Amino acid sequence: MNDLIDTLQLFRGAPFSAGPADFTAIDVETTGLHPGHIVELAAVRTRADGTLVSELSTLVNPGHGIDPGPVNIHRITRRQLDGAPSFAEVLGDFADICRGSVLVAHNLSFEKRFLEGEISRLRLSMPVLPGVCTVSATKVALTLPNYRLATIAGALGLGDYAAHTALADARICSKLISSLVTTHQLGFARRPVLAELPRWQSTRSLLPRPGDRTAVAGGWMAGLLDRMQLETPGATDKALEDAYVDLLADALSDQHISPEETRALTAMAATAGLAERDVRRIHEVFVRSMRRVAESDGAITSAEERELRQVATALRVPDLVRDLRVTETVVVTGRAEGMRVLVLGASPAADELRASLLSVGVRLAKNLTASVTHLVVGAEVVETEPRLGRARELGVAVVPMAEAAARLGLSARPTPQRPIPEPRPVVLESAVTFPPVAAAPPMWEPVRQTVPVPVPARPRKELVWIGRGVMAVGLFLMFLTVISMFGGLSVGGGLFFGLFGLSGLLGGWALVDRNSPHPASGVPQ
Repeated sequence: MNDLIDTLQLFRGAPFSAGPADFTAIDVETTGLHPGHIVELAAVRTRADGTLVSELSTLVNPGHGIDPGPVNIHRITRRQLDGAPSFAEVLGDFADICRGSVLVAHNLSFEKRFLEGEISRLRLSMPVLPGVCTVSATKVALTLPNYRLATIAGALGLGDYAAHTALADARICSKLISSLVTTHQLGFARRPVLAELPRWQSTRSLLPRPGDRTAVAGGWMAGLLDRMQLETPGATDKALEDAYVDLLADALSDQHISPEETRALTAMAATAGLAERDVRRIHEVFVRSMRRVAESDGAITSAEERELRQVATALRVPDLVRDLRVTETVVVTGRAEGMRVLVLGASPAADELRASLLSVGVRLAKNLTASVTHLVVGAEVVETEPRLGRARELGVAVVPMAEAAARLGLSARPTPQRPIPEPRPVVLESAVTFPPVAAAPPMWEPVRQTVPVPVPARPRKELVWIGRGVMAVGLFLMFLTVISMFGGLSVGGGLFFGLFGLSGLLGGWALVDRNSPHPASGVPQ
């Protein structure tokens, strides 16, 4: 089948505003990385300002006897799936919530593969739907160590959530797109085409997962993951490798990964087509980044050293931490030396500060506790905010947003590069209109180059007189030829002398014209 989703780019100063759009954030839990089946589907529809329109969540039965996949990660058992509707039975509800909206997903290419696979198995024809990848869109707005959904949620102050629960992921993704469109003012590179979806009758009730999982507690390892550089160079299938890195990070978020979990992950990678050398490369990047961030805090505790060794051993790269040593922790006023910062605010400046702190390895706090060293307060935070008084009780330094970069020792970061707009114009096929944003002034002025004009050669008067003489000789020869032919000169002789006369006439005229002064030339006479 053709591509199900047409991926749109978002960037600042875009020609088409995203403000009037509805967005449907989607997420799936699957039996593997690729190929595979969907075992949970969620969709959260909101307006651009974050207003909730509707949401959907259900387990999906992939078929009798099909293994549910990484149960230790998504926590969905085969027994739960036995009573769930099939994808065909939930497609009508899913199409209804998506109709007339722009789809949104984190790592959209990964979600698209599984939706296309399920629809292809049903042998259905679907129109192309517009979609936005929040990984690509966030890279336009913020520079972060990595672009995991949990890392971005922390940088934007969106709070904790239960990772790898489809509904929780979709909800946080809907908050993310709202922040990018409203707070960071990203717009569409081109108009979305909101094609009309077919309508299917729902034949069975949805079966949501029983209760949302509780939010993942933010421990030492979770904070470490937010600050790690996880880009893996040399990827041949980036969407697949990003999905594997996400699974690996989520498996580690509880500060433990067992050999069994590692074997399950590597087996999924192999089934999806990742070569063993690629998996090892990802593991090496992962462990090196873990160690670099852990050591940047200035101290390695015995617990941290033990956990780093356990992870490296489980990922079969123990040599990368062989020389790791425990260092003493320096304690100042009851806290470990080193910054831990809580940023209050929901503005571009607050988001950029959180991103800067993560990029230089500073730990971000989500709650105000005794371990926080600095509380940064945005201009939009009211003076009656309870955490301001609590910070003073705890002896936490309260820093205004305008002074934060200097007080926290941050240097200016380069502004993220926005993508080049896609050139193809597309006509909007919907009642929804997307008014264009006022055009920005041109980045460059046309280059005005002075081209030297060639000056004609100065005329020579003596050549003009010679030309006039040649013309006179030519006319005289032609006159003699006519007289001679009346006197009995043969036709052949007349033509011979006539050609001589004509040549002289034309040659003399050319010589005079070339060397005569012309008033329009501007050449002095």
